[in-house]
Amino acid sequence: MKSAIDENDEEFFSEVKNELAKLEKLIKLKETESLFTGEADNNNCFLEIHSGAGGTESNDWAEMLMRMYTRWAEIYHNFKVEVVEKLDGDAVGIKSTTIKIIGEKAYGWAKSESGVHRLVRISPFDANGKRHTSFASVGVTPVIEDSIDIVVR
Repeated sequence: MKSAIDENDEEFFSEVKNELAKLEKLIKLKETESLFTGEADNNNCFLEIHSGAGGTESNDWAEMLMRMYTRWAEIYHNFKVEVVEKLDGDAVGIKSTTIKIIGEKAYGWAKSESGVHRLVRISPFDANGKRHTSFASVGVTPVIEDSIDIVVR
C-alpha cells in the first residue's frame, strides 16, 4: 500500500475511492434504518390509495401514485409488490387500489407516506387547458403475523 501511495498509483486511488463511496452509502443506509424503532417497522405492509373528489383527474392521479410507489418499492428498495385489489376508474386511472409491499423494513420505509397527496397541473383532459387540483389519500398499515400462541389456563 505504501508503495502504491509513493508511486501515485491511479488504479489504487480509484479502487480506494470506489470502496469509500460504497462505505458512505452503507453508513447512510444504516443511519436511516436506525430510525426504525417502531414495533412493526420490520414488517411487510399494505399501501392503500383512494382517489379524491374530481373524477377523471383524481383517478389519473391515484394511478400515478400507484405506479410511483410500485416502482419505488421494486427499484429503490428491491421489495416485492403484489396488487391485492384494484378498482379501475370510469375513463382513465383508478378509483382505489391496495398493494402489498414485501421486504425487510417495508412498513418502516413506507409509513410516513400516509396522508392526502395533492397534484396541481394543467389537465390533459380539459380542452380549455385549465389548471386542476387533484387529491388522493394514501394509507399504510403493517402486515401483522397472525400466528399468536394462546395459552388457556
